[in-house]
Amino acid sequence: MYLYNSATHKKEEFQTHTPGHVEMYTCGPTVYHFAHIGNLRSYIMEDVLEKYLRYAGYDVNRVMNITDVGHLTSDADEGEDKMLKGAKREHKTVMEIAKFYTDAFFDDCRKLNIKRPDVVQPATGCIDEYIKIISKLVDTGYAYLAGGNVYFDTSKLEHYYVFNDHDEEDLAVGVREGVEEDTNKRNKNDFVLWFTKSKFEDQALKWDSPWGVGYPGWHIECSGISMKYNGEYLDLHCGGIDNAFPHHTNEIAQSESYLGHPWCAQWFHVHHLNTASGKMSKSKGEFLTVSLLEEKGYDPLAYRFFCLQSHYRKALVFTWENLDNAVAAYDKLIAKIAALNPEDGAVDQAVFDENKAKFLQQMGNDLNTSMGITAVYDALKAKTNDATRLALIGDFDTVLSLSLLEKAAAKRAEAAKAQTTQTEGGYTVTGEGDPAIDALVLQRYEAKKAKNFAEADRIRDELKAQGIEIVDTKGGATWKRV
Repeated sequence: MYLYNSATHKKEEFQTHTPGHVEMYTCGPTVYHFAHIGNLRSYIMEDVLEKYLRYAGYDVNRVMNITDVGHLTSDADEGEDKMLKGAKREHKTVMEIAKFYTDAFFDDCRKLNIKRPDVVQPATGCIDEYIKIISKLVDTGYAYLAGGNVYFDTSKLEHYYVFNDHDEEDLAVGVREGVEEDTNKRNKNDFVLWFTKSKFEDQALKWDSPWGVGYPGWHIECSGISMKYNGEYLDLHCGGIDNAFPHHTNEIAQSESYLGHPWCAQWFHVHHLNTASGKMSKSKGEFLTVSLLEEKGYDPLAYRFFCLQSHYRKALVFTWENLDNAVAAYDKLIAKIAALNPEDGAVDQAVFDENKAKFLQQMGNDLNTSMGITAVYDALKAKTNDATRLALIGDFDTVLSLSLLEKAAAKRAEAAKAQTTQTEGGYTVTGEGDPAIDALVLQRYEAKKAKNFAEADRIRDELKAQGIEIVDTKGGATWKRV
């Protein structure tokens, strides 16, 4: 498998510290509000990556944090804690907010066929781990106390910026327009490891520490959780591209300074879902959630299909028209699969193996999901029987997770149910399983039999107004919605 590595800026052969085993970490949500569909694009692509790795034969341990403390409204360690902001908005406690939106997040994941990680750890559950790491960083000179807070000293590093080639001035945090500089910092890029003092005094969650009662910074939680559950060597770290700087940059700085050796070999960043006006966010425009898609009549899996049609390293533009196009393609694909006959022959193993090898190669080229979907269409066109085609589609869908076989089977069952019949006096009505329409068609037959043609025409017109077309047949009639 070849993956683009954000840390080296090139596509590389994927390798792991322990052969055949992947220690994988994915940045989880800050549970102060619902996830929007832009956030969920990252989780969809990470889910496909994990499932592909398992499909390719790797044993995977995937860990994800839940940020329920310490994530400020600015990634530059400024502003209000997002969790406290959510609690104030809804007049609830921080822990009530955290539980509600954690449950909502995983409910969205379920609707999108996103597998729950092996380990899900709220940040509030690893305070001892953060204190242990910060204590060593202070003792070894990588961190310092100032103004009541503990800061990481970026001047101690030979190389701080990892994920880009921009000038340091362009990336400076804490001195942007509209952001007040933290005068406690020795260097403009230093970041907070532990707060005992901040710009707001009503922080809800606080813990004892060697530096006073306070709470952890956002960046330290991912290092602490990963080291606890993934160990000292992380094979694969994932997240949205907006996490690359400063969050992932700071994770590397503190983790490698603490461990004394390289920490994570492979970085996987998913690019933004944009609207016509720019990057999607919770604070501007329509707040696009999975629930909103459902309210508008969209199947959440059609949104997953929409995401998989594009490469994870390309910005994807969301419009309702683009989603409608994806829905039409998804529905058409389901219909084609539903038309296959599961009883048509036995699986041709040679054809199956040939197509599976092609799928592995295509998806293994930097997680090319659009080619993965193309492989499904190729399976439909393969010169083989329907049993083999269905086996291939089911196999590929263990990675794509579009519920292709399940939805096709439901469509077949619906079609079979549609051919219900009702017989009375030798007259058979065949329709789409609606007894009320069957009854009207029978009433029309009775009116014609009694030579009450005006009534028969009235019933036909009534049915036509409902979009029902009747075709008279020998010994009965069939009807369908048009």
